Amino acid sequence: MPADTADARPLAEPMPAEAVAPLIRGVAVVRQLTEAGGMLSLSGLERATGLARSTVDRITATLARMGYVRLDGRDAVLTPRIMELGNAYLAALRLPSLLDARADALADELDESMSLAVADRDGIRFIHQATRRRAMSLSFRIGDLLPAERTAPGPLFATEWTEREWRRWRERRAADPRDEGFPAVPERPSPGPDFERWAVQVRQDGWALDDQLIEPGLVAVSVPVRDPRTGTIACVASVVSHTSRHTAEDLRNSLLPRLRSAVRTMEEDLAADLREASQGEPVAAPSGLATWTGASKQELGREFVESLARGLTVLTAFGEGRAELTLTEVAQATGLARATARRALITYEHLGLIATSGDRRFALTPRVLSLGFPPLSRTTLPELALPHLTALASRIHESASLAILVGGDIQYTARVATSRVMSVNIAVGTRFPAYATALGRVLLADRPPAERPHLGELRALTPRTLTDPVALEAALETVRSQGYALVDEELEAGLRSIAVPVRDRTGRVVAALNTATHVTGRTVEEYVRDILPELTATATAIEADVRVAGRFTRLSAS
Repeated sequence: MPADTADARPLAEPMPAEAVAPLIRGVAVVRQLTEAGGMLSLSGLERATGLARSTVDRITATLARMGYVRLDGRDAVLTPRIMELGNAYLAALRLPSLLDARADALADELDESMSLAVADRDGIRFIHQATRRRAMSLSFRIGDLLPAERTAPGPLFATEWTEREWRRWRERRAADPRDEGFPAVPERPSPGPDFERWAVQVRQDGWALDDQLIEPGLVAVSVPVRDPRTGTIACVASVVSHTSRHTAEDLRNSLLPRLRSAVRTMEEDLAADLREASQGEPVAAPSGLATWTGASKQELGREFVESLARGLTVLTAFGEGRAELTLTEVAQATGLARATARRALITYEHLGLIATSGDRRFALTPRVLSLGFPPLSRTTLPELALPHLTALASRIHESASLAILVGGDIQYTARVATSRVMSVNIAVGTRFPAYATALGRVLLADRPPAERPHLGELRALTPRTLTDPVALEAALETVRSQGYALVDEELEAGLRSIAVPVRDRTGRVVAALNTATHVTGRTVEEYVRDILPELTATATAIEADVRVAGRFTRLSAS
């Protein structure tokens, strides 16, 4: 049984004559990387996809050129930028941005994990998670596909299935009785409840309970959130817990009423949004797409698959206010010729990534989340930054570090050291007083004085340490105005450091990036001239990834 049977099923159908074969192959490579957790060797991709090695090389080279994959030796690694494909679906759907605050508030109130899920044929996919930080953490990755019959949302969605959809579910169950095609869940330990009878009961109850169907110890209660226009299920909200905290009966008796109340509020939010929303205009054509693909083809030659690169841009034509687009609108939004856009849309419809309505309008399906989103949906800021730190350290031949503010200290969360004889040796997790470091001054400068942590006594760590609060405030003002901090022998004699901020989507400084060296290496002027541009460029690259990865997921800073 091939991995992710539900995703692979459309490939068994006859390929339309106008489908773009390189695009189908590229999607297959991305899906295999996704199922492998985001990284797979090129030879592993060759075996998993059945493609020739030369084809795998060309596809991964193209994906790397687009910034969707990083080639690390013999491995292909998904990068955060590929999340823009899933972001396009989530933005077009609008449900995460409309309902996530309600889900998060209920998770805080109940001190339990919350999730929002949508239907994907005979499975479900999660579109939002609000988790509790415990040793026994219960959550699914956004975009993970689960079989409907092993989840609390599943029977709720099944209440709306047609006979054709039930037949497809029976065929899948017969072909894959152990759920080997769903890598996000353990193999099925037993047949489980009679799903068809369960769906009938759920229709009467209006809610559903999962009592350890996915795996032992996990329990969940779910309630549908209905579309106010049609009365059909827009998504399903679930409270997820562990049997050490709640039995299934506890969930039904104590948490279900609060979940129902929260869902009523969610439905009110949807109704209000419908009253206010208007269909937005398609985005303008991306500047220079044809020029970029042409230059890439010129530089990489046959290693660049132009039809794959152009085809993938079609998915990003969709978004908020652009949930459904005509062929003309897709062509305008991407800058592609109508014929090129049409063939890409036909290909995606064949793959189940795009659905069409009767008036020939196109919309993304939840299956778009299978393109790289799940393994990256839990990416932390240090994990995201590490490849950029590695590249920076190799260019400047100095250590590179990322740090956050913890109380009045900085704490190193990612670091790449050099192999020089005399180098700065600091381990991840190390803390230093924020006031005496370039990293700390960047982090402190972003906060108004009233919101800064208490720094305690400003002790002199070296003869050059700033210990006067007025002088420190003046130094922070300089950092704010010039955009970087330079600290010379204030933390340790002989040590010089320069740092720049790393900002999130809102412009808030979430971390600081620095490098440090011995003062004998360069003068201060040379250090700023040579190193600051490299630091700034690296921070910009990290911020670009943060904007994509943090749009619909929570990017932990540590």
